[in-house]
Amino acid sequence: MTDQTFKKTLKGYSLTTAEILYHMPDHPGLLQTFVWQDYDIHPRFPNLRQFLDFWVEKLDGPLHTVRVAHRKLIEPAELRIVDGAFHLH
Repeated sequence: MTDQTFKKTLKGYSLTTAEILYHMPDHPGLLQTFVWQDYDIHPRFPNLRQFLDFWVEKLDGPLHTVRVAHRKLIEPAELRIVDGAFHLH
């Protein structure tokens, strides 16, 4: 993980993967898969939306389905209260 990526995760970004199914321009009856992955903010996903807007405006293959998966990489720590302490010599 690069320093820039770590800074993004501290700002609320999480690793996001999108599986994009689209119709092939020359054969509209066939679907092709494209996988997009970047750090994005849940639940609005502004980077993914920007990419999909670009796709619709500039690329020929019409979108069919977009499935999104994400996982926060940095979460609050889980704390446990310890009732006692043991010393080993």
